Amino acid sequence: MNEDAMRWSGQRTDRVDAGTLPGLARLTGFVRSVRTPEFRDVTFHEVLAKSALNHVPADARMLPGEYTINPYRGCTHACQYCFARNTHTRLGLNIAGDFDNEIIVKTNIVEVLRAELARKRKLPPRVAFGTNTDVYQRAEGRYALMPGIIDALAGHRVPFSILTKGTMIRRDLASLVKASRATTVHLGLSISILDEELQQSVEFGTATTTARLATVRAIRDAGLDCTVFLSPILPRLTDSPAQLEKLVAAVATAGATSVLYHPLYLSSGVKDVFFAWLRRAHPELVADYTTLYSSGSETLRPYRHEVGARIRPLIAKYGFPDPDETIEDKFALNGRRGQPPEEPAQPMLF
Repeated sequence: MNEDAMRWSGQRTDRVDAGTLPGLARLTGFVRSVRTPEFRDVTFHEVLAKSALNHVPADARMLPGEYTINPYRGCTHACQYCFARNTHTRLGLNIAGDFDNEIIVKTNIVEVLRAELARKRKLPPRVAFGTNTDVYQRAEGRYALMPGIIDALAGHRVPFSILTKGTMIRRDLASLVKASRATTVHLGLSISILDEELQQSVEFGTATTTARLATVRAIRDAGLDCTVFLSPILPRLTDSPAQLEKLVAAVATAGATSVLYHPLYLSSGVKDVFFAWLRRAHPELVADYTTLYSSGSETLRPYRHEVGARIRPLIAKYGFPDPDETIEDKFALNGRRGQPPEEPAQPMLF
């Protein structure tokens, strides 16, 4: 047994400590919890997935009728505004530190996906990645699940999209190019903060903006299109006309083929996490944000119109197509609402 294998073997557990992670006791596919020096303060909880493809119900608020695949639950990117944080509460974990540091890994997802695709009479019309947590977070460097997933989908000619903040997608560019010859592949990166001190403060587990811009260029050099999500735009922090122009210019220089944008969205619960960060990092903005988000998860409508009036002329100026529903649809953002589901929705593991 090599040194790496011995270190991981020594971390194996035969039972769940219900006093610290009560939700894991409900996972019948739980295998073990692992810590390793390469990921300080992070625990990986390895599980055996029952299914790989999630079919979102047609009446769901988000991604209605779509298929998704989520190899991981929780995310070491640690974005303080991440909408997926609430999903950790279903495991008895909290949406703050636990979401960042207690990562569920579906270690057998490639084999399960291959089996599902082989027996399906009607294949999914498309699969969306990045709709919950980022498939190219740091954990992917350890578990390398995406190459097998990409190959499985390409082998059955299933179209798919990937939205990520992770530069690790560059590792899989050869596989993605190969897949694009067999089916439709849409790639997108989220880049919205040029101030790297601010970026590393509010999403401190992510790659730098500079590294992500280089990843856009690498995707384009590989011959693939790349949409950049100029999201989230942070009120009073990244939304000035000068800041927006520098951002749009930077992604244009990197070679992005299209862009989308949206002001910061703060879902219930996640708003508390973000406001805790705001009180630490920018207490002078708390009152302003309280007003802007007084009606719910989105900023007030006049602010959204103001941002649109600032950024849309810049998008046109730098030669990008209008950020409309056709671009959104590449990443399943519209969902398939109104279309009858192909088959009954499959239950999700979690």
